Amino acid sequence: MENDKKNVRVLVVGCGNMGSSHAMAYHTIDGFEICGLVSRGNSKELLNAKLDSSYPLFTDIDEAINATRPDAVCISTYPDTHESYAIKAFENGCHVFLEKPLADSVEASERIVAMAKKVNKKLVVGYILRHHPSWERFIELTRELGKPLVMRMNLNQQSDGSMWTLHRNLMNSLSPIVDCGVHYIDVMCQMTRSKPVQVYAIGARLTEEIPVGNYNYGQLQIRFEDGSVGWYEAGWGPMISETAFFVKDVFGPKGSVSIVAKEAGGAGKSSSIEAHTKTESLRFHHADLDKNEKFAKEDTWINLEDEPDHQELCNREQRYFLKSIIEDIDLSNHAEDAVNSLRIAFACDESVRTGNVVSLI
Repeated sequence: MENDKKNVRVLVVGCGNMGSSHAMAYHTIDGFEICGLVSRGNSKELLNAKLDSSYPLFTDIDEAINATRPDAVCISTYPDTHESYAIKAFENGCHVFLEKPLADSVEASERIVAMAKKVNKKLVVGYILRHHPSWERFIELTRELGKPLVMRMNLNQQSDGSMWTLHRNLMNSLSPIVDCGVHYIDVMCQMTRSKPVQVYAIGARLTEEIPVGNYNYGQLQIRFEDGSVGWYEAGWGPMISETAFFVKDVFGPKGSVSIVAKEAGGAGKSSSIEAHTKTESLRFHHADLDKNEKFAKEDTWINLEDEPDHQELCNREQRYFLKSIIEDIDLSNHAEDAVNSLRIAFACDESVRTGNVVSLI
C-alpha cells in the first residue's frame, strides 16, 4: 500500500473513554479513514452517534478484520485482551496502535513486540505524556538539576459511578500502580537516563468489591544506578482522598522543578481524564545561595502556552502513528521502552504481593 497516496484504513477496537478519543482523532485527521468500530457492548453505537457517522459496527474482532481488511488496528480494550488482539492484527498484516499498558504480563508484551518485528509492522503504544510539550519541557528542565534526582509523583483518583465501574474492571487484571504507573516510570527513566536497579512497593485492599489478593492503593519506590530515587503513588475508588492527589515534583543538587496545576489540581478533579495531563505552569526553584546563605535567585515560573487538552493529545499520538507508517520510522526504541517500563511496574507489583525488595539486575 502506498500510504502517502491513500488513507490508512483503521479498525477501532474498544470504544470506551480512550477508544472514543482515538476514534475522534481518526475521524478528523487527514490520512486516516475509520473502516469499523468494535465493542462487546453498546459503546460502539454511542460512539457512532458522537461522531455523527455510520461506520460499520462489530462485536467480534475476527469478524471485523475479515469484513473490513484494515491497514491498521487501534486497540483500547482491557489489558488482558491486548496480546491476543495485537497478535491477530499483526497476523493479518496490520499496523497496531495499542493503549497502555502494553500487556498484562512482561512475557506477553515481549511476544507482541517480537511479532511486530517479525511481520515488519508498526507498533505504537499509548504513552500520551510523550506527546505533551509541557511534559517534554518538564523532563528537559530536570536535566539541569544535577544528579542524583529525587522524583515524586502521584495520581490518585476518587471515583464513583461509571468511573468506579471502569476501575473495578481494570483491577481484575492489573493494579493501579501497573496500569497508571507505566506512564510515570517511563518519565523517570527519561529524566535519569540511568538504569533502574531496585524496587520496593506497598499496597492496600480498601474494598471488598475487588478480588481477594488485589489492591486498589499502591505506592512504589525505585532506585537507579546513578543514585537517583523516585516514588509513585496511585489509588482508585470512592474512598480515595483528593488531598494532594496531583504531585509532579523533582529535585536535585541544583534545585527543583514542579508542575503546578492550580486548576487541574483542585477539589473534584482527581477522576477527570482532562486533569490527568494538564500542567498549566512549571516552577523552577534555584538552590544557589548568596554570601548570606539566602537564595540568590527567585523561582522561575514558566507559563506554558502550548497546553493541549486530552483530545488534542490523542490527536498528536495518532499523527505520530500515521507519520511512523508513512515515513517508515524505526520504532524499536519506543517498543523497548514500553516493555522496560512495564517490567519495572510488574516488579513493583511483585514487591507488593511478596513484601520483598525486588532487584532488577
